[in-house]
Amino acid sequence: MRVFRTTLLLVALTLLLMFVGQALGRRRGMTMGLGFAVIMNAFAYFFSDKIALMSSGASPVTREQLPRLYAVMERLAAKANLPLPKLYVVPEAAPNAFATGRNPRHASVAVTQGLLELMNDDELEGVIAHELSHVRNYDILISSVAATLAGAVTWIAHWGPWLGGGDDDRDRGGGGTLGLLLFFLAPVAAFLLQLGLSRQREYSADATGARMVGNPYGLISALQKLGAYNNRIPTTAISPSTSSLCIVKPLFGGSPLATLFSTHPALADRIAALREMTIVPQR
Repeated sequence: MRVFRTTLLLVALTLLLMFVGQALGRRRGMTMGLGFAVIMNAFAYFFSDKIALMSSGASPVTREQLPRLYAVMERLAAKANLPLPKLYVVPEAAPNAFATGRNPRHASVAVTQGLLELMNDDELEGVIAHELSHVRNYDILISSVAATLAGAVTWIAHWGPWLGGGDDDRDRGGGGTLGLLLFFLAPVAAFLLQLGLSRQREYSADATGARMVGNPYGLISALQKLGAYNNRIPTTAISPSTSSLCIVKPLFGGSPLATLFSTHPALADRIAALREMTIVPQR
């Protein structure tokens, strides 16, 4: 099912790239869109995790440097029957965390310095379980590919009119209005597709993480703290393109419309869903 969702995402964004290219540049634009989609699909699959880590300034850490983080990760990874992800720390005061990578064997989990300082052991366990759930559910591939290809759609929409060109004067004249419309609407369409996938996967990772731990209370407390602190401390390291991967939406000092178009569900809704969970103790 997760392979199907990833394939569906790749196909949808590839078709969108081709449609934008065709509308802006006719045959040459469509060819450019297809070629760009093939390149970006491959690039997103193999390198999107490295981009997310580099753009946030994340540094790898060893067991000797952060034994507390490694102890939690090793315990939960063994419980979930997952390989131990590579661990990174982001030099950021705002508490947050994200997972990235194309599959469980090539996964990385990054936490901010602020999160390590703020969370107690139960809360840290809840956050790590949430991120490992993204790894187990292959959400890290889906979200990374979505973010990369959404950026490609935006690039094509903005530069297509200059790079493509029509087949003749009539094509150029007839495509002008449509090209201008797509200049604004194509990035929105790509973002809405990314938004729908992202919001659903957060609910799923919350539930899977709570079951992994055995109760939802640590994660509930962590989400409450994360929401409070990320409303006050702007992020300086995590980029907007990586924000969809984070456990909570970072604060970028944006407008009130940011909540409406957030790639994350409202924290109150996530906490309410966790409170309603019934977890059967494992024997």
